[in-house]
Amino acid sequence: MVEILPTMQPKCLIVFDLDGVLVDESASYREAIRRTARLFFSGSRGGPLPDPLFSLEDLDTVKRRGGVNNDWDATHRVICLLAARARDCASPPAGDPWSAYETAVAQCDVSDLAAFLRSTPTPLANLLSENPRKNREWVDRFYRGDIGGENIIKQIFQEVYLGESLFKRVYGTAPRVHHGSGMIARETLIPEKPLLEQLSEKYLLAVATGRPAFEADHALTAFGIRRLFAMVLSHDDCIAEERRRGAEDGRPGSLLKPDPYMLDSIASRAGEEIGCRYYVGDLPDDMLAAARAKSGYIGIGVVPDAASGDQRRRELFDAGARSVIGDLSRLAETVEETKETKE
Repeated sequence: MVEILPTMQPKCLIVFDLDGVLVDESASYREAIRRTARLFFSGSRGGPLPDPLFSLEDLDTVKRRGGVNNDWDATHRVICLLAARARDCASPPAGDPWSAYETAVAQCDVSDLAAFLRSTPTPLANLLSENPRKNREWVDRFYRGDIGGENIIKQIFQEVYLGESLFKRVYGTAPRVHHGSGMIARETLIPEKPLLEQLSEKYLLAVATGRPAFEADHALTAFGIRRLFAMVLSHDDCIAEERRRGAEDGRPGSLLKPDPYMLDSIASRAGEEIGCRYYVGDLPDDMLAAARAKSGYIGIGVVPDAASGDQRRRELFDAGARSVIGDLSRLAETVEETKETKE
């Protein structure tokens, strides 16, 4: 009699966003956005500005609106919104970027901005609804290129986030504005490590994040979970592919989320033997990336039960989420439920 062995089911692939899903960055990246915005205007007339400038809940409104590929973009957008309430912001002079920035910001009068920030608990949400354009080009002048060049906003952010020691290590130069410790040390792991270990035994795990590679690896290694993820794709992978495509046809375009490049790339590397594919994220752009992926991803949103639940859940479902869970303890159950539905 021939023994019939059970058919081995292919492993499912689960790709995670990093921030807000695996790592709590509210005291690091989000606080760095807030501090960078305040430091950007620190040389202006008419201050001081309130400290903090706005609540982290108000900042969350900007991030959930979409269209910001990373926290540098979010910082740029926040500064653009705030600048709309500043007066006398003249075009920066030509020449050295830092000298131009210091000259330009010294001409700005932020007294109206200071009064506005103190007048409402949701200044960013209010400014988003107004969609202001005033002084946008003035701010854009300091968000071009990269660190060491004209990108003053990105450099201030990286100095605040990394801190003096790590900033020197990564960029090989001393910080210009922030010389203290970095917000990066404030990050915490959201799920319990044993939960991730259990998931890694059953599923193939990967990460697709808008973080630079160094910062993604730093977090995963610091929490002792890097070994659990077969692949980690980051901001750096998107930029490298954009440059490659640009060299070929001159039309690179952005491959950062909500573009599905990272997800499709991970699926391709994982191979055809992989079963269902999932992307777990906390923002609408994550769910849009899953929905747009050519390799058949199912989007699973994460909204902590203590968060502003109903609205955030609706936003994730509207962006294409198949399911929304409160934390990763329900992830395996949700994956198995959606597998059965798909089958």
